[in-house]
Amino acid sequence: MTRAVVVGSGPNGLAGAIRLAQQGIEVLVLEASGRAGGGTRTSELTLPGLLHDDCSAFHPTGVASPYLRSLELGRYGLSWCWPEVDLAHPLDDGRAGVIVRGEMARTRDSLGADGEAWERLFTPLARDFERITSEVFRPVLHSPKHPVAMGRFGPRALLPGMVVTRRWTDEPAKGLYLGVAAHAFGRMDTPLSGSVGMLLTTAGHAVGWPVAEGGSGAISAAMIRLLESLGGSVRTGVRVTSRAQIAEHLGAEPDIVLLDTSPTGVLRILGDALPPRVRRAFDRYRYGPAVHKVDFAIEGDVPWTNEDCRRAGTVHLGGTAEEIARVEAATARGEMPTSPFVLVGQQYLADPSRSVGSVNPLWSYAHVPAGYSGDATEAVVKQIERFAPGFRDRIVATHSRTATDMEAYNENYVGGDIGAGANTARQIAFRPRVALDPYALGVPGVYLCSSATPPGGGVHGMAGYNAAESALRRL
Repeated sequence: MTRAVVVGSGPNGLAGAIRLAQQGIEVLVLEASGRAGGGTRTSELTLPGLLHDDCSAFHPTGVASPYLRSLELGRYGLSWCWPEVDLAHPLDDGRAGVIVRGEMARTRDSLGADGEAWERLFTPLARDFERITSEVFRPVLHSPKHPVAMGRFGPRALLPGMVVTRRWTDEPAKGLYLGVAAHAFGRMDTPLSGSVGMLLTTAGHAVGWPVAEGGSGAISAAMIRLLESLGGSVRTGVRVTSRAQIAEHLGAEPDIVLLDTSPTGVLRILGDALPPRVRRAFDRYRYGPAVHKVDFAIEGDVPWTNEDCRRAGTVHLGGTAEEIARVEAATARGEMPTSPFVLVGQQYLADPSRSVGSVNPLWSYAHVPAGYSGDATEAVVKQIERFAPGFRDRIVATHSRTATDMEAYNENYVGGDIGAGANTARQIAFRPRVALDPYALGVPGVYLCSSATPPGGGVHGMAGYNAAESALRRL
C-alpha cells in the first residue's frame, strides 16, 4: 500500500489529499490547530450563534476551480449562496461601481460614461472564463491549451493596475477595478499588479463572488467528508517540526509528503535535507503586507449611503483609484496609512443562517504593513463610517485580530500575510522559485502544495491538486 502524509489542512492540503486518495493511496493529514481548515474556518467570534469567517470569506476562485467543481462537494454538504450584488465600490460623492454576476447591464449602468468601455473589455473575458482559469490555475511554464483566450487575457494581466485604469475616464470604473486589483496586496504601478484585478473582476461577471452556506468552514468540512469516504483521515493538534516526526505519526516512512505550509515552514521541517539551490530560494522568498481583521456584531444592517452597497456581499472601501494606489504603496513600504484600504463582508445577506435575530455578523479587514502589531480597529470603523454614517451606533460587539494575531492563528500567514507571499512580478509569475516543477522540493517524495505555489492565494485547491499530480507522475 502506497502511503502519504499531508502537513496542513487548508483547502490546498485537503485537495492534494483527496487527489492522492482518489488514486487508492492511504492518506493521513496532520494539522497543527485543534480544528482543520486552515483559512477556511468559521467561528462564533463576537456573540453566541453569530457565525464569522476566520479568514477567507468570498469564493470566486472556489466556484470556478476546475478541481473543486469536479469533486461535486454539494453531495458532502457544501452549498454556494450569491448576494443580489456581488461587489460594490462606493465613492465619497455617493456613487458606486458594482458587479453583478451574469448582469453586465447592471455594471454598465453603475459606471456611467465608462460603462460601454468596461463592457467591451470584460464581456469576452467572462465568456472565456472557463478557458482562462484552466490556464492560469497551472504553472506559467506550460504549453497553453487555449491560446486565443489567453491572448485576450494575458497581455492585459501583464500591465500595472494603474495603467489598466487609464482606459476609463471617471472614478466609478477606476475605483471599482483598482479595488479588486488591491487584492494583490502591493503597489499598483508595477508589472503584473493588474493581473489579480483582471482575474477576479472577470470572475465576478462570469461566476460571481459567492459565500459558503453556514460559513467558509463548510468548504473544509465537505472536503474532509469526501476524503474520509475515500479512506483518508485528518489528525488535528499535531504541529510538525521535522520529517522524522511525520514518520512517527504515520508509523512508517511515507512514500509521498505534501507540505501545505509557507516556505518558512518548509525550511523548519526539512532544513538541511533541502538542496542548497532550493534552500537559497526559500531564504530569499518574500512575504507581503498583512491584514488587521475586525469582526462586528451589528444591530440591523450597515447604513450605507449608496443603496447598491446595502445589497452587496462584498464592499471595497478605498475611495478613488489614486487613493487606493497611494495607501497600498504605503503599506508595502511598511507605513501604516491613516485611512487604509478596507474590505467589508456582508455574507449574511446571501446566507441569513449566520445571523441571530436582528443581529448580523459583519466581516472586515484592513491592509496593514507586514508584522504590524498596532490596533487598527478604529481606522476600520472610521473607514466604514466614511461611507456609512451612523455605522458606529449599530455596533453591538467587536472582535479584532492584529497582523501578529493572524500569524498566531495560522503559521502560514507569516507576518500576517494571508496570501503566503508577496505578489511581486517575479513571485506572481514564478513562485516559490523559478522551476519547471515548482511543487517539487528536490527531496525525493516531498512536495510543496500551499498558496506559495501556483496559482497562489485563494480557496481553489488547485495548488494541492497540481502538487499531487506532480507526486503521482513521479510515483
